[in-house]
Amino acid sequence: MRITVLTVPDCPNDPVVRERITAALDGKQAQVELIEVHEEAEAARWRMTGSPTVLVDGVDPFAVAGAPPSVSCRLYRDDQGRLGGAPSVEALRQAFAGAAVSVSVSAPDDACCGDERDVLDPIGRAGRGRRAPAERGLRTVHQAVLRHFAATGHAPEPAALADVAATAGRTAVDVLAELDREDFLTLDADGRIRAAYPFSAVATPHRLHLARGVEAWAMCAIDALGVAAMLHQDVSVASCDPVDGRPVTVTFTDGTARWEPAEAVVFVGQRAKAGPAAAVCCDALNFFADPSTAQAWARQHPEVHGRITSQAEALRIAEQTFGPLLDED
Repeated sequence: MRITVLTVPDCPNDPVVRERITAALDGKQAQVELIEVHEEAEAARWRMTGSPTVLVDGVDPFAVAGAPPSVSCRLYRDDQGRLGGAPSVEALRQAFAGAAVSVSVSAPDDACCGDERDVLDPIGRAGRGRRAPAERGLRTVHQAVLRHFAATGHAPEPAALADVAATAGRTAVDVLAELDREDFLTLDADGRIRAAYPFSAVATPHRLHLARGVEAWAMCAIDALGVAAMLHQDVSVASCDPVDGRPVTVTFTDGTARWEPAEAVVFVGQRAKAGPAAAVCCDALNFFADPSTAQAWARQHPEVHGRITSQAEALRIAEQTFGPLLDED
């Protein structure tokens, strides 16, 4: 369970709500983050309707229909009808008990479902990163593959990589096979490139519009968000909410991302099985038009262990994962 506390600076009820959250958790483990909101535009992005606002797995359990975004003080009514500046301990306890357990699924007994590293491991190769090693021609060939995708929207044929691989005294087939084993890319049964994270050679729900009119596909939502940082260029991402089909777009201009709708989020998840990221998590990393549909999707997919991330966090993960891939040695 992830608890987000949204407050304005120096909110007098900030320490009150944090104390009550601790009491309501009663020793249970949860990830708690504190975020200061300064402007109404930020409040609208977070769906904050006053300070403090408490989100449980990205959703406000105390939301009042029609309440506008606000950075003013927020009032809560307890079960006795009394008004206060923070939810009561009992109200918080009920909200936590009703949180969607489906945002994390059962894992093997020796695994920790609440460990963020477990969820992100397939994305970042368990902390080893997605930048191929310089040895044995791996990085040179890998970067050639990524640049070909960026220039054409398509994967190169292995034969087109022969000269690059030869600089390391190897064949393109051998280098591609090693990159596949190490999960820097994936090959099909004929040895052709099916994906080179963040790009996909086949259609996915995540369409990329690159410079000079090039169109390509991204493997997942996080991959799509990482392309602008990797290529250092303006990029548009077009996807859709898998629950209700609403379009979700992210437009990068001069390094700044603009999201539509403003309340869109990303669900980061993985399946409880071994294998490459393409099989374990890519179809569980999706854009959602708002947190409620992300939770609905999580309830529909109890086999997926994961959580909802904010726009800022999804961008951070994407930039850290894919930003360095084309850096010079």
